[in-house]
Amino acid sequence: MDVSIIGASGDVGRQIAVQLIAEQVVQSTQRLQLVGRASGKSAQSLYGLRADLLDAYAEISPEIDVALSPEEVTADIIIVTMGATVPAEPGRALGRAELGKINKPVFEMYAKAIAEHGHGDELIIIVSNPVELGVEVFSRYLDRERVIGIGAYQDSLRFRREIAADLGVRRQRVHAFVLGEHGENAYPMWNSVQVYGMDESELGDVVKCLSQGRDYDDFRIDLLAARQELVKLLSEGKAEEAFTLVHRLPPDLRTLLVPFMTYISGAKTSIATANAVVDLVNTIIEGRGVMIAGQVSLRGECFDLDTVMGMPILVTQQGWLQIVKPEMNDGDFKYLKQVASEMAQRIEEWYQDA
Repeated sequence: MDVSIIGASGDVGRQIAVQLIAEQVVQSTQRLQLVGRASGKSAQSLYGLRADLLDAYAEISPEIDVALSPEEVTADIIIVTMGATVPAEPGRALGRAELGKINKPVFEMYAKAIAEHGHGDELIIIVSNPVELGVEVFSRYLDRERVIGIGAYQDSLRFRREIAADLGVRRQRVHAFVLGEHGENAYPMWNSVQVYGMDESELGDVVKCLSQGRDYDDFRIDLLAARQELVKLLSEGKAEEAFTLVHRLPPDLRTLLVPFMTYISGAKTSIATANAVVDLVNTIIEGRGVMIAGQVSLRGECFDLDTVMGMPILVTQQGWLQIVKPEMNDGDFKYLKQVASEMAQRIEEWYQDA
């Protein structure tokens, strides 16, 4: 399958290109398309990136071409990484409302061009933020079942890793989902946690211990309090103390706060993001169906939700085939309905501001 990276000159786009070739996810008989803008530095840097990739991976490199207009974008899997990014500053940790206003016209431009000039069977993977807005925009121009946001998938991988770290096991043994928004309203679902090799009783004790028995409201309060303390430490130049503090937190809080810390420390999260994207692309190219958490455009398929949300989905080369309803308690259900309402309102505001 051919793969296109819109925004390949950015930090995440470059990492994805490197990993796709280095891990031979896109093989020598296939094509990798690097997409950018004809104006600015993008065009120049993409031709340089192409030369660098061919120099590094001459023996295994796929065909690599450069596209500098939306109309030229063509591939079986299109990865969307372009646009402005969240400011990496402690005082401006989450500027997604502003970010949406900036990136919506860019989402619109590429979605419209792909709808008009594509072959109609593209699978779109949204990496750019706000990922929910990206999914909404592309789903208005293309089949919504072929548009998937990567945010909940990446958050779920992080949740699994944090649980595995506390248990001293490999991440592959842990199954868990983070649902909702990729951002402030992400919610690590303790009800979704499974650890292979543990019986129901043992797992219940582990979950109770690791979650500290907190419900959704407690989780939100603890998350906001910890984030404020971390921002304060960073603003005082106490980076080591901030990272020590975050690694002492429970795994659900670490799931959201470690990448937050990584990003605003200046290191960003491009390597981890690229790794999650490449892992999913590899699974899709191999033709294996897989159940993941991902942002999708819902139209009442699950709990009558009608907005873009991170939910468990079954993904194949044809896109996402179904929503897998998670097992939830009353607190979880309250959370989903609340986030769905807030997300729908935010998307409406983004469209009103256009």
